[in-house]
Amino acid sequence: MTDASQAAEIDPLAPHPPLTRYYADEAEHRRRMRTWFDAAAPDYNWINQAMSFGSGNYYRRTALLRAGLTAGMSLLDTGSGTGIVAVQGQKIVGSAGEVVGLDPSIGMLCEAGRRGVVRRVRAVAETLPFPNQKFDMLSMGYALRHVPDLRTTFQEYRRVLKPGGKVLLLEITPPRSRLATVFLKFYMGRVLPFLARFGHGGKSTQTLMEYYWETIENCVPPEIILGALKDAGFSQVERFVEIGMMSEYTGVR
Repeated sequence: MTDASQAAEIDPLAPHPPLTRYYADEAEHRRRMRTWFDAAAPDYNWINQAMSFGSGNYYRRTALLRAGLTAGMSLLDTGSGTGIVAVQGQKIVGSAGEVVGLDPSIGMLCEAGRRGVVRRVRAVAETLPFPNQKFDMLSMGYALRHVPDLRTTFQEYRRVLKPGGKVLLLEITPPRSRLATVFLKFYMGRVLPFLARFGHGGKSTQTLMEYYWETIENCVPPEIILGALKDAGFSQVERFVEIGMMSEYTGVR
């Protein structure tokens, strides 16, 4: 067992403190996640577009290209949801490449299939059902908040990447500007949950969006995420920031 593995077992590093308003323990957390995401699946695409003011697809494609995804490569998109990142990845890698969308929610994977994601796998990010050194790149779009332990998850990510393979984590970070943070909190913490309530998932989807904002607000600082990537064995660990709040964390196996 490596020192990094021992550290992960002894001192789990959660992406945010427990949000006891939503769940009492990790087991209940997982159950609620499945319920919320299955219910929200039919509405998730328009919610994401509303969240990004219509720029979400373009931004995800740009982030993948910036990270070095090219034609013919293999990409594992973890926490794939309805496949927003995976679809953009398929367009980039083309017929000679391969994209796998992985998510624990059956509802989300079904929606991803309707969007055109060809390969879909139901699993969690911290226990990937793939052999060592299989993928050229691994992406995770706005789902880091759902893993129980950053170190364990990042070790697993490194395991399935080929030597020289790259990890790309997309996240929203509260901006440094107090005024911008107030606006973001109002929009994501109040407006989006209110709109989400009128979708198929009703109150359940509203609660999910309220939870989503709280995970952003309470997320560990960027330097902790960068440190966890280094602890897992990644090199060339960096963070690129777009418009003051869109964080792209990258590292190389």
